Amino acid sequence: MVMQTCEFAIETLLPHARPMILLDKVTGWDGRAIETALVVRAGAPFFEPGKGIAAHIAIEWMAQSCGAFVGLEALTLARPVRVGFLLGTRNFSANQAWFGENEAVHIRAELVFRDGETGVFDCTVRCRDAVAAKAQLTLHQPADLAAVLASQGIKPRTTEDR
Repeated sequence: MVMQTCEFAIETLLPHARPMILLDKVTGWDGRAIETALVVRAGAPFFEPGKGIAAHIAIEWMAQSCGAFVGLEALTLARPVRVGFLLGTRNFSANQAWFGENEAVHIRAELVFRDGETGVFDCTVRCRDAVAAKAQLTLHQPADLAAVLASQGIKPRTTEDR
């Protein structure tokens, strides 16, 4: 399939807010894969002056790309964007220790398996036209988040609790 442009801002595709949205934008998607991008900036979460952002943070970039994929699916079907969880990471490897300041980073997440609320994505992070990191991520997006939280003894906060 040919990658399509995305009409939605990244903030509308993910259920959390900046500064913890680490991606800048979606650069394309085709219903089976999504491509996202960011520029490493001083002051960004996880940025260390003189070094940049450590390679292991690429796992979160991959996870957010997967989240943007399901968020885009939801909005395309006029459904709400929901919370999801990273269950596991397999075969993570990085070809560089740091992503330097002002480097352009491109992430691709391709859906390889889905069974109900759980999906597996093959993810690749590219920088300077080379693979910088890759992994396979397993994610879960429960239909009933309140039930999942309750099963763990977590009581959702109300406005009165704040």
